[in-house]
Amino acid sequence: MNTLVVYCHPDPESFTAAIRDVVVETLTAGGHDVRVRDLYGEGFDARFSAEERRTHLTPGPHQSVAAHAEELHWCEHLVLVYPTWWSGPPAILRGWLERVFVPGVAFYFDEHGKVRPGLSHVRRIVGVSTYGSPWRHVKLLQDGGRRMLLRALRLNCGWRASTRWLALYSIDTATAAQRTAFLQRVEQKMARLDGWPR
Repeated sequence: MNTLVVYCHPDPESFTAAIRDVVVETLTAGGHDVRVRDLYGEGFDARFSAEERRTHLTPGPHQSVAAHAEELHWCEHLVLVYPTWWSGPPAILRGWLERVFVPGVAFYFDEHGKVRPGLSHVRRIVGVSTYGSPWRHVKLLQDGGRRMLLRALRLNCGWRASTRWLALYSIDTATAAQRTAFLQRVEQKMARLDGWPR
């Protein structure tokens, strides 16, 4: 399967980078055609420009993010790997969503003006994230990042797309054994990605 991995962390030595490596290695070993977008590494500009805002309802991506939009239409699986900061994804990932998931790419308007999904070919959406806070605190705040990806993003893919969320809570106090166990869990889930029900 064509799988796009969107990775987002400024530190190449981070635990999030280790998660990315497990995701990519496991998917590649399983026969997936994998492309990786390292948003910090490529210096992705998260700013939504005045020009983009003026032409927002014109179908199609801005030329500066056209390659990202092409990869969204190429992939059948979308995996996002990032840390949760301030109850949501890093600003650069939020900017990627705002600039790439535009009319003519992620959705379109039908003849009645209703929004329709533009990514119906995407079969799986996976979010993999770490949190500084414990699970109870995250639940109290209603986990905005998870809801954004697994609910709002899923609407662009249609209801037949399946979703999965893998999270390590309290990362700041996690032991080496807990981190290793989480990497093993990620590996197991990625190895069975094609086996999830649609």
